[in-house]
Amino acid sequence: QRRNLQIRVTMSISGTIGVISGINECVNLFQWARSSISSLHSRWSGKQEQNLQDEVLHLQSGLQCLSDTLPAMYNLIDRAEWRSHKHCVAELLPKFSDAVYDAEDILDEFRWYEQKVTVEGIASQSAFIDFFNCVIQGSFNKVKDIQKRLENLSNLLEKMGLGEATPRFDKSVRPETSSFPIETIMFGRDQELTQVIELLVVREGDSTTKAHSKGKRECRTINSSKRTLATINHVCNEQENGLAVLPIVGIGGVGKTTMAQHIYQQVKPHFKKTIWLSVSDDFDVKRLTKEALQSISGEESTGQLDSLQHALHKTVCQKKLLIVLDDLWDDALKENGQSWKRFCAPLKNVRKGSIMLVTTRSQKVADGVRTMKTLKLNGLKDDVFWNFFKLCMFGSERFSNDHELEQIGRSILPKLKGSPLAAKTLGRLLRMNRHTTYWNNVLESELWELRQQEDDILPALRLSYMYLPFYLKRCFSLCGVYPKDHEFEKDYLAEIWVAEGFVEPQGDIPIQDIASQYFEDLVSRSFFQKVHGAYVIHDLLHDMVQMVSKNDCFILKNVNEFQKIPKNVRHLSVLSNPKFDYSKLLSLCKHEKLRTLICNMPLEDKVVAPVMDHWCTELGRMRVIICASTTGLPGSVCNLKHLRYLEISRASPLKSLPSTFCCLYNLQILYIGECKIESLPSDFDKLISLRRIELCGFRYYLEYQLNCDALEAEQKKRYLHGL
Repeated sequence: QRRNLQIRVTMSISGTIGVISGINECVNLFQWARSSISSLHSRWSGKQEQNLQDEVLHLQSGLQCLSDTLPAMYNLIDRAEWRSHKHCVAELLPKFSDAVYDAEDILDEFRWYEQKVTVEGIASQSAFIDFFNCVIQGSFNKVKDIQKRLENLSNLLEKMGLGEATPRFDKSVRPETSSFPIETIMFGRDQELTQVIELLVVREGDSTTKAHSKGKRECRTINSSKRTLATINHVCNEQENGLAVLPIVGIGGVGKTTMAQHIYQQVKPHFKKTIWLSVSDDFDVKRLTKEALQSISGEESTGQLDSLQHALHKTVCQKKLLIVLDDLWDDALKENGQSWKRFCAPLKNVRKGSIMLVTTRSQKVADGVRTMKTLKLNGLKDDVFWNFFKLCMFGSERFSNDHELEQIGRSILPKLKGSPLAAKTLGRLLRMNRHTTYWNNVLESELWELRQQEDDILPALRLSYMYLPFYLKRCFSLCGVYPKDHEFEKDYLAEIWVAEGFVEPQGDIPIQDIASQYFEDLVSRSFFQKVHGAYVIHDLLHDMVQMVSKNDCFILKNVNEFQKIPKNVRHLSVLSNPKFDYSKLLSLCKHEKLRTLICNMPLEDKVVAPVMDHWCTELGRMRVIICASTTGLPGSVCNLKHLRYLEISRASPLKSLPSTFCCLYNLQILYIGECKIESLPSDFDKLISLRRIELCGFRYYLEYQLNCDALEAEQKKRYLHGL
């Protein structure tokens, strides 16, 4: 019966051509459909007409419901990621994310049909019919199916308590720290440790005033692990008071807390009052003030914030104070920094020479609280790090009984990038099994593929990812589709994020500028680092992002990895490999939910060139295609209704674009600058979303001026005629 109704809707709406020519060309598809049915009311009974109208209304209502619930679904994904270390949540999260992706795709497809009506007007009378047939296939309704999946999975997740309290780090993942070092020996930090201690300690016989005055005239230096001199200026008038703030910054697992613990223990006798606070992701001024008082007095304090701060002020006033705030996160700077100032207010009248040590992963936090130049901790140097890794693997840094295992260990060492926590993680895994086969398997595996405990290196680094706002999580997780050591360009990555739909509009600000600010935010949070003028992701952070995006992103390097591609992968990069033949590349068509395809191997060979036609036919949800080179774009490119970004990065034999290319109403970016395009389709102006074009010798950016000086007059005329 439903199938018959669908046929009647299709036939009836098709029959309205010419009857409702007065309808505005830009009218909403559903208004168009309802008007079509009403205009032909004489052709069927009132009940039939009502059934048709109801069917259209149900579809419209279903799409609106999906659109309205997406923000709540994003919020639930965000909350679930905070508990993804729990097996039950980790099992459901990929399924829930998949349903959310499907909802986005069907809404995006509907918008394409709306744009078709906008562009083609009355000539596009089949738009609603095509969309209707795409969504409703017999008794199966895609929209209702997605709604049921979302409802079912969200209910299961919320029953696990994910819809309740504000997300915080689980204590099992981020345990509280104390001033007592777990590691009694520090490897490779002797020089930094000694110089920081000399900076903080006023020697016997020196007055505080002299020592402090001396700090005005001198720049004390700390040797980083790179052996470059980083000056730490002891500012005299620290933040209107005598409390200097020295941040220690580095990625998770590099040894910040251990460094702070050793400093604390060694300089403690030189201070009248000492406080250690384990802050983590909950910068609650009242809680921290209570704990500061308890740290000094040994007694639990109660009362309002005002009375607590008066008590703390009285306790530390004119006293030489050492206070450590371990593991500071961005919420310390909430309320435009007012929360931080509120916490520091009772500490204003401490004695000169007092100091606050802060450990943080975020350069942004360090810059927001420091009064002295930040001490940045990098990975340990090779020789020292090898000794530490041997201790983790064999229980001794000097001796191992197995030369072969030691050689494999040396080969594993570069993976760890000098991270003490990474050395502990791999050392624990290797210590469990002393067989060379197992060690070689660890060597050949990516770090993110190895099973890890909650306090190991990648779960520790994942905390930084979890703390990101959801929109930055989506942006950074996409970087898991790029190989290690990939050099990122801000503008390029910003365009990709926009094309993927990850960037939230903000009033009249150009969306490209918003995406660029996302990139700067990730830089300030140390997710990207600048090396020799280019932005890269630290190898361990890259392992972490591959771990968190393992269901969505995949890098195809070898022939044997085709079977490892996740079933519902969304973002895929294909590295150049001569063993990737036509059949292997064709097999990618089964991953029909793919949104991003980065193919770094040329598709010019006659054997593999036809694969592009199959990709365009079967992978209709792709939003971003980056291809090294190709002989041409097939007519089937019109199937890519979601496509926003198309790049052919190298010189290719491509000379023209098919006429069907002009159906890509969502296309925003077209980069084929190395191809000698001789002509553009006559309907090129139908690409209403196009913002940036780079053709051979021709560049057009909507935000900027046209740049085609390199073209001869006739060439300009030919290109501009197409536009």
